[in-house]
Amino acid sequence: MKNARQMEILEIIRTNIVGSQDVLQELLRQKGFPVTQATISRDIRELNLIKKADSQGVYRYVLPDTPMPHTDLFSGNVLSVDYAGNTVVLKCRSGTAQAVCTVLDDVPRPDVVGTLAGDDTIFVLIRTTEQAKRFAAEIHQKIQDR
Repeated sequence: MKNARQMEILEIIRTNIVGSQDVLQELLRQKGFPVTQATISRDIRELNLIKKADSQGVYRYVLPDTPMPHTDLFSGNVLSVDYAGNTVVLKCRSGTAQAVCTVLDDVPRPDVVGTLAGDDTIFVLIRTTEQAKRFAAEIHQKIQDR
């Protein structure tokens, strides 16, 4: 239910101007997802949605320029994440690291310098320690929500 709702949220913000949680809540109800404001707030945080002015200056929810992967391949195979300095280490199920790394590489992120995958481990080189901390937290949140 959560994945279907979050996919619907992404579709709604792609096809509608949604500038408030109230509007999003109403549009979700119309699509058959009766949700509370707290649920919407959590979904917005988990999807990393931001409010940004469009070309007419109207503020609306959008995906950030650096979205995190939303695939089952990614969330189903990453077991843990940690960082040291500006390097993030992802531990994966045996034999899946290269496929997971491909998912990471397909998402353009200016904070990622490069990736290196083995059989069950991925090293992600991040530009700064602070960005590595944020990146690791985003990945950790993804694997906690599965």
